[in-house]
Amino acid sequence: MIVNGRAQVRTADGHRVVTCRGAVLAHYAMGDRMAEAHAMVSLVEQGWAEQCEVARAFGCSERSVRRYQRRFEDGGLAALGRSSGFPKGRRRVPTSRSARALRLKQEGLSTREVARRQGVSEKAVRKLLRREGWVEHVAVQLPLALGASADPNLSGEAEPASVVPAPKAAAGADPNLSGEPGESGLSLDGDAADRRLDRFLAFLGLLDDAAPIFRRGTSVPRAGVLLAIPALIDSGVLDIARSVYGSIGPAFYGLRTTVVTLLLSALLRIKRPEAFKEHSPPDLGRLLGLDRAPEVKTVRRKLKRLAFFGRAADFGRELARCRVARLGSALGFLYVDGHVRVYHGERDLPKAHVARMRIALPATSDYWVNDEKGDPLFVLTAPANAGMVKMLPKVLEEVRRLVGKRRLTVVFDRGGYSPKLFAAILEAGFDFLTYRKSPFRHVRLKDFERRSAVIDGRTVEYVLSDQNVRLKGCPPVRQVVRLSPNGHQTPIITSRRDLSDTEVAFHMFERWRQENFFKYLREEYALDALVDYAVEPDDPEREIPNPARHAIDVRLKEAVSELNRLRADYGFDATMHLDDLEAFARKNRGRADDMMSALALVVRLEKQRARIPARVPVGSVKEEVVKLDTERKHLTNLFKMVAYQAEGELVRLVAPHYRRTDDEGRTLIQTALNSAADIEVADGALNVTLAPLSSPHRSKAIAALCEGLNTRGTVFPGTNLVMHWAVRAPA
Repeated sequence: MIVNGRAQVRTADGHRVVTCRGAVLAHYAMGDRMAEAHAMVSLVEQGWAEQCEVARAFGCSERSVRRYQRRFEDGGLAALGRSSGFPKGRRRVPTSRSARALRLKQEGLSTREVARRQGVSEKAVRKLLRREGWVEHVAVQLPLALGASADPNLSGEAEPASVVPAPKAAAGADPNLSGEPGESGLSLDGDAADRRLDRFLAFLGLLDDAAPIFRRGTSVPRAGVLLAIPALIDSGVLDIARSVYGSIGPAFYGLRTTVVTLLLSALLRIKRPEAFKEHSPPDLGRLLGLDRAPEVKTVRRKLKRLAFFGRAADFGRELARCRVARLGSALGFLYVDGHVRVYHGERDLPKAHVARMRIALPATSDYWVNDEKGDPLFVLTAPANAGMVKMLPKVLEEVRRLVGKRRLTVVFDRGGYSPKLFAAILEAGFDFLTYRKSPFRHVRLKDFERRSAVIDGRTVEYVLSDQNVRLKGCPPVRQVVRLSPNGHQTPIITSRRDLSDTEVAFHMFERWRQENFFKYLREEYALDALVDYAVEPDDPEREIPNPARHAIDVRLKEAVSELNRLRADYGFDATMHLDDLEAFARKNRGRADDMMSALALVVRLEKQRARIPARVPVGSVKEEVVKLDTERKHLTNLFKMVAYQAEGELVRLVAPHYRRTDDEGRTLIQTALNSAADIEVADGALNVTLAPLSSPHRSKAIAALCEGLNTRGTVFPGTNLVMHWAVRAPA
């Protein structure tokens, strides 16, 4: 059994041996519970393994491991041994009481009352009843006063849970609730602040999702985030989630509520599940139309449930397809770049070069595809940190599924420079735009010309040279070189000949929008944060550089360095004794022998290295080949992507009303989303009145945004309430 990459347990001939990095930690006979418990405690206390890893390897629960630790701490090794028989100090329940407990229970008394009369705990009574064969018959009685229009099925008679019909909408149902098919917009709770009945129905398996029921409130914290609901609905994320996942089972927090919660929390900068504990569940629940928002463990369970389906790739593909349909012909350029997420755990993962840190670290690489405006389209996780040259064909295959036969231009950085790749891109029906790698022939200064143009409403000016070049293994391409004020030349190559040289340079340098996107998501949305540290098996046949060859390379490098040192010393002494070379030769005969020995060592190491394969399967080198669990991280990336797109949509809507949108647009929207607001339900409308912002001109811009959103007639998901926004006049 493998505990982790450092510890393992071997069983043979009725004995077990626990080793840590080859050293024996414990050796005991099978069935020796005290020795086994001590081995488990030693693994944890000495830092060789975590409690969960030990529990998994020894086939017990983490609670048992913690119990062994407490016993060892309190009483040492002797405390780990359990004597036979009933535990000392624990009160026994006489057998004669079992019949009495069963009789009392049959008379209809509750377990608590039976325990009180017996003088024992409820847990003891439940154990007694189970031993006596008692079966708890679950009866459901719904004492609801729904008025004259109440469903006759809910008459209050006890009926088995398996045949209790699902609740139906009454004639006088709450105006919050939706009657649309496919929406779980039904509730039997009359108080929006008390949803105990709906929670009970979800417990019985009769409710797939709690219906949003809003109640009036003044200065509800962060209610401004409801401004993003129209953009989220337009993204299609709710419909796509329903079509891809269907349902996550009977629950109070169903699929729709889970998706809306994750999206709104991303917009509110609740960056990871643990951050939910820093916010009031009732306050967040009011934004969802619930009495309480899900808390940390619930959010984790919902993510785990979604990840269980393994459909994150399909979910992302459908989101991208919806986005492409909305952009239409505006989608002409795609920016592709990799983002490295550094891993700081204890697992042995492949390393990747982190450009912003200028070092190679264990990491996972994601490849993002952004549109011309820098907004994300979809994301793929690279296996074993594959480079741009290897991943770009896979990215283009995904793009082809999304856009059909349209010819798009793919923009990427020097990491994808490969003439063979360029030929493959052209053959696949795409154009490309990228930087040219060094070395290249510099352009004469007299061949540069100053160019200027107005592109996307911006005036740009460059000093450019335009020419055709040939690259080995690729059809002739176009090269546009930009001359910087300091004399530096930046060569750009492309297959697009219909664009002006100014447009080529502009679209290449707009790649920094994607870099800014990565920086923004790292800081604002915690893009690099891991949802958990769970791992999954990786491909053991994946090839890696041979560690044995690397060891020979190190020795060979040292041998060559020593040989060069001996040669340099020998040559220097020879030049100092040119007048008497015979005496020099006699004096340095031993040094010549040293050089020959060093040369022989170099030759021997080179032959030895030639016999070692350069690459081997990773499974032949490592006992455990794992990678980080990709499904949950992919899901959180997609939710953050949709939230970023919704935020960007609000920025574009407010741009005509706010002069400094390019510099402060997202800051303004973020402030509005985090502002307090009054909530009121009246005449089939959900009125959200935001508090004034810090200055009149900012409040005026958001008020104009609200007027534009009011024309859409947006209905809050799961209800019939048409949303209406406004900004409260300053006091």
